[in-house]
Amino acid sequence: MLTKKKAVKDYTGEEFVVARQFVAARALVFQAWTEARHLAQWWGPRGFTNPVCQWNAQPGHLIHVVMRAPNGADYPMGGEFREIVAPERLVFTSGALDDKGNLLFEFLHTITFVERKGKTTLTIKSRVIKTTTDANKYIGGFEAGMKQSLEKLANHLAEIDTPLPIQRTVNAPLATAPKKFGENETAGREIVLTRVVDAPQELVWQAMTDPRHWVHWWGPRGFTTTIKTMDVRPRGLWKHVMHGPDGIDYPNESVFTEVVKPERIAFSHRGGRKGGTNVQFEATWTFDAVDAGKTRVTIRMVFPSATARDKVVEEYGAIEGGKQTLQRLAEHLTKMP
Repeated sequence: MLTKKKAVKDYTGEEFVVARQFVAARALVFQAWTEARHLAQWWGPRGFTNPVCQWNAQPGHLIHVVMRAPNGADYPMGGEFREIVAPERLVFTSGALDDKGNLLFEFLHTITFVERKGKTTLTIKSRVIKTTTDANKYIGGFEAGMKQSLEKLANHLAEIDTPLPIQRTVNAPLATAPKKFGENETAGREIVLTRVVDAPQELVWQAMTDPRHWVHWWGPRGFTTTIKTMDVRPRGLWKHVMHGPDGIDYPNESVFTEVVKPERIAFSHRGGRKGGTNVQFEATWTFDAVDAGKTRVTIRMVFPSATARDKVVEEYGAIEGGKQTLQRLAEHLTKMP
């Protein structure tokens, strides 16, 4: 006897709307959504904690949160901030990650904050923009889990202090995370490489930011690169494809988060190869003038976790590749006018 297989629901394009009113000022509710130290206290369903909470609310910055269930199971989540209009609106993507760092599904969330007579109405519109068969068990419980999360937020709002002043500008850095979520927590999940090159700071900056020069040295030996777009300014998009000597392509996409000529450039990066581990990290390149005509170039890449860092080192040879990239940069600088 044949049994009929139950059809799996396709959630692509479906939108969930969850709203709740809080007895709190809008600025306070917005602060609870944009500061990692607060969000870690209430994010996730009842009984869940957040031992990892990388939540830097600035356009283009990547999100990495690890939710821990009451039974000890970890559920990593990734995403990216799209828009921040303080304290009125917050737009970001999020979705569960598999053990290779690939998204099982992806939501586009639009959060609005409306205040009236000392109370704030929070409305969450979450549209499914990507899904897989394995994701349905998570998406089906999204609405119930979010309502439990907002219940935890209500309890947290009653405990936190008066919010800090918020500037009304999209480009302003919002509430950076305290040290327990910041630099001191990067040990074990970062790669730092440095090299002194025989060229002045301005010339090194040109090699880094001018596509005509950049394509000649980027990547390990044997690699070539095709640039699709390179808009070197804060929130500017940078897309390129690296071509390995074995014919494998590595598409990459980044968003510039800081551009300080000629000293420092930072970007949020994601990339990888088809069938391989997805790569996400926050990168900062600094260019420090040392002796006359020489510049110290330092690369700092911070990954969502130590495990993610180790996978990239093992699978892609990130450390050796970075060293070869700096060597190629040094060689190209000697050819520049």
